[in-house]
Amino acid sequence: MKNEEQSRSLFGISLSDRPTWQQFLICTSGFFFGYLVNGVCEEYVYNRLQFSFGWYFTFIQGFVYLFLIYLQGFTTKHIVNPMRTYVKLSAVLMGSHGLTKGSLAYLNYPAQIMFKSTKVLPVMIMGAFIPGLRRKYPVHEYISAFLLVLGLILFTLADAQMSPNFSMIGILMITGALIMDAFLGNLQEAIFTMNPETTQMEMLFCSTVVGLPFLFVPMVLTGELFRAWTACWQHPYVYGVLVFEAMATFIGQVSVLSLIALFGAATTALITTARKGVTLLLSYLIFTKPLTEQHGSGLLLIAMGIVLKMVPMDSKPPSKIPARQAVRNGGGEGDRDEDEERKSLV
Repeated sequence: MKNEEQSRSLFGISLSDRPTWQQFLICTSGFFFGYLVNGVCEEYVYNRLQFSFGWYFTFIQGFVYLFLIYLQGFTTKHIVNPMRTYVKLSAVLMGSHGLTKGSLAYLNYPAQIMFKSTKVLPVMIMGAFIPGLRRKYPVHEYISAFLLVLGLILFTLADAQMSPNFSMIGILMITGALIMDAFLGNLQEAIFTMNPETTQMEMLFCSTVVGLPFLFVPMVLTGELFRAWTACWQHPYVYGVLVFEAMATFIGQVSVLSLIALFGAATTALITTARKGVTLLLSYLIFTKPLTEQHGSGLLLIAMGIVLKMVPMDSKPPSKIPARQAVRNGGGEGDRDEDEERKSLV
């Protein structure tokens, strides 16, 4: 049996020997920094330059990730999980990307935001069915997530220039993306849980290596590969922006994986959802946009959701039903159950 407690660090900063609040603060700070910079770069590339080559940019980002992982000293010798585990992970990740991007052909932006903001709820529900996890959350955490989601939707729609536009095909596509997102976060947590020796660098490295070939199919089928290459050849400075964005997003990605390993997929989904609200609020404070009553209602619900999540309603953490529990009780049956759950992950 491997020890459940695995020493974890984030870019040389030890996390395991720190109190929980410091772990949370360090990981959340890295996440917010990385994705706030990512948002600024995306705004410049997609809106200012009108370059909408999402698959190609993700492809470039992957090679930057691999280079940065190499600089961190990670090699294939450090891999402790079979690669087929990451084939599942990457397939789900690419499927989520594709469905999300494709849904924009049938849903307008406000409608997509409404659906994507609900991500935390399917993540919590899916956690009850993932082998090796089997999480159960208290009622107040579901209420907290619902308030956060509702507040973000209200705040976003108050800022929308148009009303949500729904299409059945678009709804099916974005629903599929949400299910895949929920599966992705919980599968990552299950891998960390079932094999505590798994590092954040391994997770990111293997997901990137396996995922890069998946990007070729949509790039070639849509013709984006040739259009993006031509556009970037004419404006080579775009590659500098993409590399800088990838470096910042790398910090955010590793911080997210640290949050998943330490606090679970549902808590991480809450943080990523709250980040959208913080980004929106900062844009209003920086650019002095007028706030309406609907903005205020949304912010109030977001604050209520966050406070409800932080208030300790119960001394017990979200219950987990891992097979290794039987081992602690001295039962040999737990070893067989754990082996079965580990096999189901791969």
